[in-house]
Amino acid sequence: MNNKSTARQKIRYRIRKRVSGTPSAPRLSVFRSNTDIYAQLIDDSNGVTIASASSKQKDINAQKAPKIEKSKMVGEAIAKKAIELGVTKVIFDRSGYLYHGRIKAVADGAREGGLDF
Repeated sequence: MNNKSTARQKIRYRIRKRVSGTPSAPRLSVFRSNTDIYAQLIDDSNGVTIASASSKQKDINAQKAPKIEKSKMVGEAIAKKAIELGVTKVIFDRSGYLYHGRIKAVADGAREGGLDF
């Protein structure tokens, strides 16, 4: 592994020591690749993914928008799925990324969609 990904991995482990999802307040985990962004609601006590959303979904991918706006749409999509499942409170997990840019856009979109964290 190169230095940057090793540093991110260390940050991820440090965050995960403190952040854990429950059935009532699942963990909203975000993964960012160069082209896409993915969000998952994870119940760590049972070890299951409750819901997921990504910028590869047909309705989001069909829109020709910058990556930051697509990230916001992913946040709104995951919030909509969570509310359908009766979840309003989540714990945000930035997965070692800086809370900036696309990661912040996902968080803002989720908040606008009705999630509380």
